[in-house]
Order: sequence, then structure tokens, then C-alpha cells
Amino acid sequence: GGEATVIAWLWARTVKCPNPACGCQMPLVRSFQLSKKKGKEAWVEPIIDSSQSPPVIKFEVKTGKGKPLEGTVSRKGAICLACATPTNLDYIRSEGKAGRMDARLMAIVAEGNKGRIYLSPNEEHENIAGSAEPKWKPEAELPHNPRDFKTPNYGMRTYGELFASRQLLTLTIFSDLVSKAKEKIEKDIISAAIFDVKLSSSKEETNIKVYSDAIATYLAFAVDRCADYWSGICSWNSAGEKIGHTFARQAIPMVWDYAECCPFSNSSGNFDGAINWVAKVVAISSCNAKGVVKQIDATTSKIYRESIVVSTDPPYYDNIGYADLSDYFYVWLRRSLGSIYPKLFSTIIVPEKERELVATPYRFGGNKQKAKEFFETGLNKAFERMRKMADKNYPLTIYYAFKQTESDKNSKTASSTTASTGWETMLEGLIRAGFSITGTLPMRTELSNRSLAMGTNALASSIALVCRPRLENAPSATRRQFLKQLQKEFPADLATLQQGNIAPVDLAQASIGLGMSVFSRYSKVLEADGNPMRVRTALQIINSYIDEFLNEQEGEFDPDTRWALTWFEQYQFEEGQYGDAETLSKAKNTSIKGLEEAGILLAKNGKVRLLQRDELPENWNPAKDDRTPDWEATQHLIHTLDRQGETGAATLLAQLGEKGEVCRDLAYRLYVICDRQGWTTEAISYNSLVTSWSEISRLAAMEQTQSKMVQGELEV
Repeated sequence: GGEATVIAWLWARTVKCPNPACGCQMPLVRSFQLSKKKGKEAWVEPIIDSSQSPPVIKFEVKTGKGKPLEGTVSRKGAICLACATPTNLDYIRSEGKAGRMDARLMAIVAEGNKGRIYLSPNEEHENIAGSAEPKWKPEAELPHNPRDFKTPNYGMRTYGELFASRQLLTLTIFSDLVSKAKEKIEKDIISAAIFDVKLSSSKEETNIKVYSDAIATYLAFAVDRCADYWSGICSWNSAGEKIGHTFARQAIPMVWDYAECCPFSNSSGNFDGAINWVAKVVAISSCNAKGVVKQIDATTSKIYRESIVVSTDPPYYDNIGYADLSDYFYVWLRRSLGSIYPKLFSTIIVPEKERELVATPYRFGGNKQKAKEFFETGLNKAFERMRKMADKNYPLTIYYAFKQTESDKNSKTASSTTASTGWETMLEGLIRAGFSITGTLPMRTELSNRSLAMGTNALASSIALVCRPRLENAPSATRRQFLKQLQKEFPADLATLQQGNIAPVDLAQASIGLGMSVFSRYSKVLEADGNPMRVRTALQIINSYIDEFLNEQEGEFDPDTRWALTWFEQYQFEEGQYGDAETLSKAKNTSIKGLEEAGILLAKNGKVRLLQRDELPENWNPAKDDRTPDWEATQHLIHTLDRQGETGAATLLAQLGEKGEVCRDLAYRLYVICDRQGWTTEAISYNSLVTSWSEISRLAAMEQTQSKMVQGELEV
């Protein structure tokens, strides 16, 4: 009966159930969970009214103890809540394309005194939302790029169809208010100037216009930021109890249950928050310093200076289509700023996309080969021009954050090697242009709380490749000479990377520069048949050397840990046969009984499994443990880091002493295993330990120093 500011309205898309005996509007819901916070759990409970024909599904919010239903839609299809009829995605797509996809309000989130309030919806709430009648919407069609734009498959073909009616109305009003704010600023300045300064010169009038244009531009940026949060592609984050934004990654996916943001709340996506973000950027920027920005073609541009310093983040082959994605924001900027910058916004959508240097097959009628040739040719031209224009006193730096995910199968050996078309093409272009890679700098550039990184093993760093022109008289080398030099330099360089606590998720990418620095110093590396070695082959060799390096480190671990590594790679924390475990223990010079005594496994009823971290004893003290395998110490460190943070992990590391460094090396090895097996959640645990290692080590050193000081005072 009270009042509260709404944070979000949560909607579920619906289609008609294909079962003729049912025919209800079946909700398509990824998750019914509203809040996962301990003690504040909340979820949506579907209520099926079978007394009506067709059945009607309503929604009630439940809180406290209980378990929500599983979502109704997955990658395979959906299931009807009323009659349990399974439905494939093809049917859902056809309903969407026919304009028969609707939406139902599932819940309302509001601001409370001590957190979020979750409320059940009623018809009035739905009717109010449905009464919104926007006078305008962006009619531009989404690109025919099925890889990055999923909504056209479900009938949402234009940018306007990505937004609900109330969202369109809100964005249109806010966009139109930008020009009105500009007019008011000018009137207020002139009105104030009547009493203070006479505005007789054209210069003063120009200054007023420039000032009001600048403010309008900042306001338009804020509205554009809001567009990221005010679409039907935004989801509700039940862990953080907040709205996610449209571009959780560089694509527009299909979202089944979406969150409609209230612009006037104090939660994520509100208008004041957007204004504050823009204001922060203005505050830290050198707005008084004159900057020059030019949009030119990197493949054909004329040299306008004798030499320039080049530092660039090149396109990632076919991975991201920035020009296509920019239309999402362009259509709203055009409405807000079209009258201020008529030349800039003279087209309905971003112009000249066909010149963007990406290997997107849809721009070439689906022809992958033509797309590949276009990209390679353009990238080679760009690097050649950089080679001519680059200042001789400074290196060229290339930032790259693209993970190698491609595997090439060897039919003869049944083995696979890792490479990447994106990396291959970029490196090929650099080498052809006459560059040699002289250094690798992993730089932490990615937010750990970005949606792509949460719950994934996405790259945390950009790899900066430092390049200089290759010597004109650079020698060639045979494959054997290249491998010999790689074996000589690579292990020490990899060890240096590890000592720098590079994240395991980034190790393979950062190592590319180390290996390619050897490869690229030669004019060419000749295979046994006399042909030059391909960059892809060099990448595969480099990646295999990383495996060898990590495998060699395995010999430094104790026998119990070597057993655990082999068992983990096959079973993770699942059960295996006792006989298999015993055979492996003999090969690793240990025993099942000893492993049990060490506290790393459980043997019962003819089965054996590794203990999970939440099964480890609390308040474990390595000083009182007679048998402490590296495996046990590493798992305890991760468990302590999860529960007590870096401070707690530092206390434990101080107790472990020299064994701590071995734990870090083991975390690298375990990450690689998890990454290959697709065990993402487990991989994140080992990656987190290494990325936190610098701070954990620092705190542990402080704790040891303080302990020695206290001990010294006691002795005195």
C-alpha cells in the first residue's frame, strides 16, 4: 500500500503454444530467479489458470526459502509451462517473423529502505506500459549478419524493434529535449548578458553557439549511453540485482526475458548516472588542449608528416563488426544532434561500411574466400604504409586481445595444434611489410566485471606487440635453426612471464610475441622442401612449446600432486575406479592410502575421487600437517581466497613459505587443463589465484616482516 520508485519492469516474451489442445501464450524465460543474495532470495512463480480456454499463465513473486522453476527456453528450444509440450526454435522463429511474438510482465523491481523490493504485476501495470505510443522510431534495418545480430531471426529486423513502446517513447523524448536544452542555454546566456555584457560582435554570438553546441553534444552522449540500458535486449542480473546493458559483448543477441529500466531510479541505467559518467570524462579530460582527429583510410592515406608514431589496435579478422554495431547508437545521435552537425549525420545510418577492414562474409554474398582476401589485402596495405610513415626512433605497437581457439587436426598422429586465423593474418601482414617483433607487453586493459568476463575465461589483457623494421640484410634460417633458437630463448622468456604473474588465460597469447620475435627476425624460415614456413605453422610450433614448458614444470611437483594432476585431467572431481587409481599411484610413486592421509582424496566403495575445495578442513595450518602435497596447498589457497579474500590468502601464503611459488606454477598447469576440457568455472579459480598473486605476495611479505619485528621485541 506504500509508494516506491520503480527500478525495472521484468518482461517475458511469449508465443502461442503449438499444441492445439493448449494454445496458451507460453512464456519464454531464461531464468525465473530475481535475487540470489543470501537471505534475500526472490523468484517468479508461474501460476497456471487452466479454468480458462486457452489456459492463462500469470506470475507471482515469491521470497524466502524455496527453489524457482528452471527456465523454459534453451539453445535447443522451449517447453510450454501449461502442457509441457516441447517446441523447437524454428517454430519460435517463425512465430516471431510472422509478428506473433508478444511479451508479458513477470515482476516489478522497486527501491526499498534496505535493498530491492520485488512485486507481482497486475493488469493495470501492463496496460499502462501498453498505452505508450511513440511518435517516431528508427526504421533502419539491422544488417544481415547472422553471426552478430540474432534478433532478425525472430522477426526483430529494424533498430526500432529492439525497443519496447515505452522505451521508444522515452528515448524519443530525451533525444528531442537535447535541442530544446540547447535553445534554452542560448536564451539564458543572452538574457543574462543584457545586464552584464553587450553582445554586439559576431564573435560573441559564435561563442554562445559553440558553448551551447558543446553542452548539447554532452547531453546527446548521455542519452546514447541510456540507449544501451533502455532496450529490449537488457537482462536482469539476479546476482547483482541490477539491469544489464545491451552490449554485454560486441553483438546484439536474442534475449527472452528482458528488463525495462526506469530512467528516474537510483539504480543502474538511470539518466542521472549517464550524466555523471559523461561529466567524469569531461572532468578528467584536457578540454583546454586542442586536439586533432582525422578519419582517413589507413590503406591509401597520403603521408601528411615526415614521420609519425603509430600505436594501433587492428581489426580482429571477422570477430567484431564495429561499423554495423555503431548504427545502434548512431540512429539516436542523429535525432539528437542532426541539426547541429548536419554533415556528420547526413545519412540514415553510418555510411561507407563496405570500406571497414573486417572479413565479414555477408558483405561478399556469403563468400568466405572473398572476405578473407579483402581483409588480407587491406591489412597488408595498411602495414606497408605504417612501415613507410613510422618514426625510426620509436617502435610500432600493436594491441591485440584475441584468443586462439582454432584447432588443426593431424590425421596421421590424431593430435591437434592450436592456432588462430586472426593472429595468423595480422602477423603475416606485419612480417610481409618488413616488421620484426622485438618485444611483448601484456597490458591489463579489460574490466574483470564486464559481462563477457563474468563466468568465463575471457582474456584479461591486451597483448602489445612491439615492432621495429627488420634489418634489410636479415639472414634466412632453416626450420632446424629456428627450432634450435626457439628452444634456447623460449623457456627463459616464458619463465619471466610467469614471474610477472601474467594471468594463465593470457599466457598463450602473450607467448606468441616471444616466439614470433625469433621467427620474424629472419628474412624467411625455410622448410625441408625449400618453401618458406607459414606463419600458421610457426604459431602451432610456439603453442606446442608452451605445452612442453608446462609439462616440464610438472616434474618439479611432488608425487602426490603428479598423481592428482593426471587423475584430475581425466575425472576432475568425479569418481573413478579404485583399481585405476591404484595403478596410477604406483606409476607416480605414491599410494592411495598415502593420498588419503595427505587429505586430497576420498576412497570408498571401490571408488576414488579428489576432494572438492568446500570439503577441505577449516582453519588448516600447514605447519601442523605432516604431509602437504603441492595440490593440497594450492586448493587451500584458492578456497581461502574465495572465502577471505587476498588478506586471508596472504596469511596462508606466509605460512606456506617457499612452497607458495610452486602453488602458483601448479595453478598455471591446472588452468591449461581446465581450458582444454571446457571446465570454465574451475578454470576461473586458478586464473584468479595467479592474477591476485602480486597483492597476496605483498601482503604475505608484510605479515612476515611484522611477525619478525614482534618476535624480535619479545626476545629483547
